[in-house]
Amino acid sequence: MIEKLAKSAQSVQDALDRKGLECIVRMLEESTRTAHEAAETLGCDVSQIVKSLIFKTKLTQRPVLILASGSNRVNEKIIESYLGEEILKADADFTREITGFAIGGIPPIGHLQKIDLIFIDEDLLKLESLWAAAGTPNAVFNLHGKDLCTLTEGRVVTLK
Repeated sequence: MIEKLAKSAQSVQDALDRKGLECIVRMLEESTRTAHEAAETLGCDVSQIVKSLIFKTKLTQRPVLILASGSNRVNEKIIESYLGEEILKADADFTREITGFAIGGIPPIGHLQKIDLIFIDEDLLKLESLWAAAGTPNAVFNLHGKDLCTLTEGRVVTLK
């Protein structure tokens, strides 16, 4: 484990501290860019990895954050039914503009711009221990499944 946090990871730690959660951001030597890499590096099940995926609404261009279990694939049609609007996968530029982070290190909190459309995979809440990205492709933090709603104020939905 790396002792000093990268600037992006420190901003996530600061956001966690502001929320009052006792979560510690960890910088790792190995990559946690994908759910499978993260699970392998952390020695946990891939379902315990929180994937933070950024989409945007097609017409209004509003950011949509989907927090999905690492073992689940997001059914975009389901999200569209909740929104009443088609969504598109956000590109790297839009993602960085909204979140302040690069794809592969997007945390569920601490974004540059407030994201009002947040959907949480119900499967994540069934797990006691989760791991989420913390601003870089090798920074993570551990949290309880029940804390994900409090942390993000997202809407719990079925994603698959």
